[in-house]
Amino acid sequence: MTKKTEKTEIGWNLEHSYSSLPETLYSRIDVNPVPSPKLAVLNRPLAESLGLNSEALASEYGVSVLAGNEVPEGGQPLAQAYAGHQFGSFTMLGDGRALLYGEQITPSGERFDIQLKGSGRTPYSRGGDGRAALRPMLREYIISEAMHGLGIPTTRSLAVIETGEAILRETRLPGAVMTRIAASHLRVGTFQYIRNFGTVEELKALADYAIERYFPEAKEADNRYLALFQEVAKRQASLIAKWQLAGFIHGVMNTDNMAISGETIDYGPCAFMDVYSPKAVFSSIDHGGRYAYGNQPMIAGWNLARFAESLLPLLHNQQEEAIEMAQQELSAYIELQQSLWLSGMRKKLGLFNEEQEDETLIDKLLILMEQHKADYTNTFLALTTGRVRDAKLFEAAEFIEWRGIWETRRERQTESSEASMQLMRASNPAVIPRNHRVEAALAAAEFQNDYSVMENLLAVLKDPYAHSIEQEEYADLPDSPDGPYRTYCGT
Repeated sequence: MTKKTEKTEIGWNLEHSYSSLPETLYSRIDVNPVPSPKLAVLNRPLAESLGLNSEALASEYGVSVLAGNEVPEGGQPLAQAYAGHQFGSFTMLGDGRALLYGEQITPSGERFDIQLKGSGRTPYSRGGDGRAALRPMLREYIISEAMHGLGIPTTRSLAVIETGEAILRETRLPGAVMTRIAASHLRVGTFQYIRNFGTVEELKALADYAIERYFPEAKEADNRYLALFQEVAKRQASLIAKWQLAGFIHGVMNTDNMAISGETIDYGPCAFMDVYSPKAVFSSIDHGGRYAYGNQPMIAGWNLARFAESLLPLLHNQQEEAIEMAQQELSAYIELQQSLWLSGMRKKLGLFNEEQEDETLIDKLLILMEQHKADYTNTFLALTTGRVRDAKLFEAAEFIEWRGIWETRRERQTESSEASMQLMRASNPAVIPRNHRVEAALAAAEFQNDYSVMENLLAVLKDPYAHSIEQEEYADLPDSPDGPYRTYCGT
């Protein structure tokens, strides 16, 4: 296959609607070549769904594009500007190590951003080298694919390329570039940026763009900008409820890490919870627990409040009226998020209908899990399958009493016991990306150039609700946990 053939056969179909926005929001950039690009992992099913030829994408030319050495056919690289609150403090940010090639139009007419992460310095690098290490890029690949398998909206990883260069952090690490696919890279921080550093006209242009691209139904509303906020809040309520139900901890819920599309974005110090605790924190830099598991619904509301502040000039020409409108919608978010979480918890317990005491029943279970240091995922899995891994909780007198109340509650609904079990199997995953499994896969890839451990893990994570024999061993906890698990921002 010649290079010319490779160019035409990959299937790039790029458009550039983002560059129609005010130039305040982006900077045109050039690619930053790496010395020896090598394909580490390619998400072939994702590539095909995007209308890309995975074989051509894995060719020498395709890899050079994924590495940021050559611009794809029709590409127009740019870096996006945004701002945000990092741990509550506002700062100017932006894609300091990422470039957007454009928006791929799929055969079905969908539009997805194609972004390289770790591709080198941009005007927003703030002194950084703009590069990324192999380990965190592979980690994002694994976790984002696990989230996709769980049915949680997420950005996805198309490929990870080893760059052949070492990058300096605490030590010298192998470098990598990841290709990230997203319905949107518009963040709450994008609106904060234009609100703080742009004009009202530019803010309006950004809001109109977001409506046109992501929420076209809002154009028919009496107040399209209020409708925009409502739709973003609804998507966040749904997303956070799904995080909580799966035991996922994002780790760094800064406003620049909240996509208005409702996708999980920017996997850094994230992890899935083992032992249930509302205070669970894995991030090495979250010393105060701001982004702990139990705080995530509240923090999402806080971020939405910052989004509302950015939109105030568009919501109403009287600021007092605009603030009141925003406050009403923030209250609606809180109620919706709690309602969606409660509905999801009912499903995890095999409950089809609603009863007034359900929330008390659920809260009691979570309290018992915390007291007995029970594994979150495996507790619900044991209730689903009957295979108990943690006898400590299941033999406790209070839990036996709780289980009797739960079983009586299930018997009161008209649906059969079999239907209830089917609901639980569809709501409780047999496997999650256990921290020790993820670390083992990353270590094998980084130190032994062995990607088979990662491939096997991805295979069982693809359909976590299959409850297959192959998945059973991946539900096991580590034999001897070596202290508290810590994760780090993807440097």
